[in-house]
Amino acid sequence: MSQQPDEALDVLRSIWSAQGQTSADLDEACGVAKSCQRMADVGFDGLADPDQDLRTAWRARLAQEGKLTTGGGTVRDLITGAPKAR
Repeated sequence: MSQQPDEALDVLRSIWSAQGQTSADLDEACGVAKSCQRMADVGFDGLADPDQDLRTAWRARLAQEGKLTTGGGTVRDLITGAPKAR
């Protein structure tokens, strides 16, 4: 799966070069935009009620969105997949 972005980038580069386009043409068409990397003001304010723990609020949000799993597991299981039953 990690190769898919590289393959997509290679395809785009091939298309651009076949059409005689350069990065300067892309900048001219789309403008030069910089992404904001200032994260000092990003936080979880407002996620929890004043009388609620942030952890509890986060779990409640995940549960509402159907993303909370209660089954135990390890980080290794997330990366390599669940262990196979014997």
